[in-house]
Amino acid sequence: MEVALFYFIIGAIAGTIGGLFGVGGGVIVVPALILAFTAQGFSPDVLTHMAVATSLAAMVVTSTSSAWAHYRLNHVRWDLLMFLAAGVAVGAFFGVAGSLRMRGEWIQVAFGCYLLFIAARVLFKKQPQQGRQMPPRWFVSIVGAVIGGISMIFGIGGGSMTVPFLLRYQLPSQVAVGSSAVLGVPIALLGGILYALQNPGVLPMPDHTLGYVSVPAFLGLAIASIPSARFGATIAKKLPEQSLKKAFGIFGLCMGLFLLLRNLG
Repeated sequence: MEVALFYFIIGAIAGTIGGLFGVGGGVIVVPALILAFTAQGFSPDVLTHMAVATSLAAMVVTSTSSAWAHYRLNHVRWDLLMFLAAGVAVGAFFGVAGSLRMRGEWIQVAFGCYLLFIAARVLFKKQPQQGRQMPPRWFVSIVGAVIGGISMIFGIGGGSMTVPFLLRYQLPSQVAVGSSAVLGVPIALLGGILYALQNPGVLPMPDHTLGYVSVPAFLGLAIASIPSARFGATIAKKLPEQSLKKAFGIFGLCMGLFLLLRNLG
């Protein structure tokens, strides 16, 4: 009972922060689950992959809600989304396969570096200039494959890559964010399914898992994240945009340093 409550709290915090900053929950959920699984004595051989897999599985619920909202607002470029999604489908298979061949510590260090990069871009770099001509569709699919592969390794929805890419090519910010939100659905769905179908073999898996997905953690995250995400979004409407960007940059900086110091310190 205590464990289920803890997962529920993680989901509530992740949903609130995700709604506040407009990001997928993976940035918060993956580090939190790594700590939670470590505290429960899960094997280091599997706990990082379980955190990634469970984050993606739970994201199916939250990303669907966000995608539906943007769909109703007509903030989606379906012509681009089809090519991005096709690339994501290919990249997802390679991403999961590559992730399962990496040590958990390597994934945490790589994720920490990624978060530091994102934080630095938010804090110090200007928004990408719009107005460039849209690249060929085959190039869009390659970008989708890269986004899908990286998302599978880190357990994220890919918005931190998709939105900057779309902003460079004549898309308004609302359409870039909306298209990214919809793309998060196949990313989360493919990730959750692919990790759930894996056979860990002789690895020391804890009870109540489906492949690498922790069922209790998935339920707690999924139930708590939707109402809390709406709460975070409500707060975000009342705060200045620049303050939110700085707060997210500092948050990403702290998360990145935490993962690096945890594994390299």
